[in-house]
Amino acid sequence: MTRFLLDTMLGRLATYLRMCGHDTGYALDQGVEADGRIIKTAREAGRVLLTRDRDLADRYEGGFLLESRDLHGQLQEVVDAGYALELPETPERCGVCNGSLGTIPPDSRTPSYAPSPDETDLWQCGDCGQFFWKGSHWDNVAKRLEEIG
Repeated sequence: MTRFLLDTMLGRLATYLRMCGHDTGYALDQGVEADGRIIKTAREAGRVLLTRDRDLADRYEGGFLLESRDLHGQLQEVVDAGYALELPETPERCGVCNGSLGTIPPDSRTPSYAPSPDETDLWQCGDCGQFFWKGSHWDNVAKRLEEIG
């Protein structure tokens, strides 16, 4: 999977890339907003930089300018650039913080907002503790990705 760093204008796209299994850093998650720091962060981590800022894309070899303002168009541009956007059979990355997900055993206790792990497959982020399952949000993302083709 590709390792990305997304600038401050691409937060929704970061969630989708993470759900597709890409290791996706997001500048605001890392407290990085200045162009110079974004470039340094991307370079040090060996990441492809996705940005809506033409100057920023031009200043970083490995920078990719996304021109669309809407999520659908951004997803299409990522696919057109040759990056795969497919949901994996088993979720791998946290959509919130990009951490790795681990399977929750069926006999585990979970928060009240999550379904029971003995009825639904559940995963938990090892970094932020968020719980994930394939519910309506997963289905909506899958449908949007099918539309991209």
